Order: sequence, then structure tokens, then C-alpha cells
Amino acid sequence: MAAQESAPSTAEYVKSRRSSLISAIFLMATSAIGPGFITQTATFTVALGAAFAFGILASIVIDFIVQQNIWRVVTLTKMHSSEIANATIPGSGYVLAVLVIFGGLVFNIGNIAGAGLGLNALVGLDPKWGGFISGLLGIYIFSSRKASTFIDRLMIGLGLAMIALTLYVMFVSNPPVGEALKQSVMPDTIDFAMITTIVGGTVGGYICYAGAHRLLDKGTVGIENIHVVSSAATKGILVVGLMRYVLFLAILGVVASGVTIDLSGQAANPASQAFQAAAGNFGLRIFGLILWAAALTSIIGAAYTSMSFLKVFKTSITERQRNVATIVFITISLVIYLSMGTAPAALLVFAGGFNGLVLPLGLTIFVYIAWRRADLMPGYHYPRWLIWSGIVTCALTWYMAAMSVTAIFNYLK
Repeated sequence: MAAQESAPSTAEYVKSRRSSLISAIFLMATSAIGPGFITQTATFTVALGAAFAFGILASIVIDFIVQQNIWRVVTLTKMHSSEIANATIPGSGYVLAVLVIFGGLVFNIGNIAGAGLGLNALVGLDPKWGGFISGLLGIYIFSSRKASTFIDRLMIGLGLAMIALTLYVMFVSNPPVGEALKQSVMPDTIDFAMITTIVGGTVGGYICYAGAHRLLDKGTVGIENIHVVSSAATKGILVVGLMRYVLFLAILGVVASGVTIDLSGQAANPASQAFQAAAGNFGLRIFGLILWAAALTSIIGAAYTSMSFLKVFKTSITERQRNVATIVFITISLVIYLSMGTAPAALLVFAGGFNGLVLPLGLTIFVYIAWRRADLMPGYHYPRWLIWSGIVTCALTWYMAAMSVTAIFNYLK
């Protein structure tokens, strides 16, 4: 009788864990594949051509190491990232929280800008109105009593739609795949500012904490879950990596065919030009839908993850209070976007670069925890290869940030 009663409980647990893992994968993936990444990829592919394949590969490798370390530490310690930082280096959690929240705000302004660009390409709506409507939709989602479930389903649905539509455009554009693969490992040109920006746009700032914090909020934590957490992180990175290469190849096919993409002017939108060149007006509409979907999911991801860092300032914060804070966060982002004169595309590129500058600080703290603070993860033997690869990645991201800080801020000019 006892066995019969425990069976449904076990099945329910497995189902709940699977749901939390899938939601974490797509929250991380859709946050990483935002309008910033789409615009950055188009801009840099036009500038570097096939050589930008090296930047794509570098971002995937860095992403893998960053996510594996952060997902493990968060789920093993059962604490939010800023709390972990404070437990390791007193006060560092507050610094990390402020930087991530500010970086998330910068990114979210760019996300709203991207939503405006997406609706402009999709239905011809003025970008300011498109951003305004999308921001209001994000506010509505978090004001719903079923926000958590709705967010999970929306992330999965829009994430799959983005991949399918981009695959279609890639096949239509007929890119030089062989040359792209060669340039992935032997590039003709290496631009640190571009690599830092694309890394920041896909794993910097709040993005690297999105999936881990979702798992924490869902209760998928502890040594008993570490193998499935690690597997989920890898699957999420594979989804992101696939989307990155597919998008890059779709735009590269257009650039390699000799089509001129305009990067100048306040209204320049290189990604929309590439999609339109590949598939005509239908391609433009596809781009609009992809960009809008990417922007909306990133608005949600940026707001949700940034506000999860509030816990370090108020440990007793409730889910309702955090949802209210998230609504305020989106509202502030929307107001700033509507009052700014910076071109949306330029803002999206800058947002990635800024978060690329924030990345090394948080990563350094987490790698230090993995290396020296086994007491925070009792009973777990941290993989040495992951610690050493984390140390190398830390050094690399600090170097790239130092080399590119001036160039990144020049994106706003």
C-alpha cells in the first residue's frame, strides 16, 4: 500500500523536475538569443564576413564554461548568486547585484528597442510605439497570478519558433559553410571588442545567472540533482550554439553574395536588411517576428533575473514583492527607452558590450568558490578540469574587457 502511494509522488517529482529543467534551459537560451545578439551578429558579420565565425565559436566555448560553473555552484549551495558572493567575499554580493541590475537595465532598454524594431519590420509600426506596446505586454505578464507557468510556456514556444524561422532563412541565403568552418578556427581577423560584445550579449551580465536562478526558484538543487543540472546546462548551450551559428550563416550568405548592407545612419537595421535580401518582403516579416519574439523573451528574462538579485538586499522578499519590483524595473526601462535619442541598433550593440565588461567580476567569484570554498558545497568533489578551464576563461574575459572598454563605449557615439 505504501509503495502504491509513493509511486504517484515519485512520478510527480520527476515531472516537476523535468519541467523546471526545460524552463531553465529555455530561459537561459532565449535570454542569450535576444535582439542584442541578433543585431550584433548582423553588424559584425557585415564588418568581418566569414572571419566572425571565430567570434561565434569563442562565445560558445566561453558560454559552456561559464554556465557549467554557475549552474553547479548555485544549485549546490542552494543560494542566489549575490548571497553566494557575500558568503565568500563579504560585500562582493552587493557589488555584483548592483552591476547585474544596472547591466540588466541597460540590456532591457535595448530589449525594448529591439521589440520596437521587430514590430516595425513585422507590421510597419513606429519603433517607439512597438517598444511601448511590448513593454506593456511584459508588465502584463508579470502582473498575472499565473506568471511563472506562463513564462515557462512562452519561452519554450517562442524559442522553438525563432530556431525554425532562422533555419528557413539560412537555407534560402545559401551561405559558404566551408569557409565559415575554416574561419571558426583560423580567422583572418580577430577583433577583441567585437568578441567581448558578442560574449556579453550572449552570456554577460544577468544572462549567465538566468537558468541557474530559475532552477533555484523551482527547487531543483542539491547533489542529488547535479547530473541532470549539468546535462541541462549543456543542452541549453547546444540550443544557443545552434541558433548562433544558424543566424550567423543566414546573414553570411547574404553578405557573401555581394549584397551591400548599410551600417550607417540612425535608422540602420542590418539584420532586417539581410533577411529581406535573402527572402524578400516575406524574409523581412520573418525577421520582424524573430526579433520581436527574441526581444519579448529577453525583456522577461532580463527583468526576472535582474530582480532575483534583490534577495541580497532583502532576504525575506516574497514572490509577489519581486513581481512588483519586476514590473517597476520594466516600467523604468520603458520610460528611459522612450526618452532616449540613441539609435536602437547602436544601443543593442552597446548593451552587449557593457555586459561583457560585467562578466569577468561574477565569473571570478564563482571560479574562486569552486576552487577554494568546498565548504559551501559539502560532499561534492568539484571537477578539476572545470576549475582550470574556468580560471583560463576568467583571465581571457578580463583581458578582452581591458582591451575593448574604450571601443565598446564608442558604440554609443
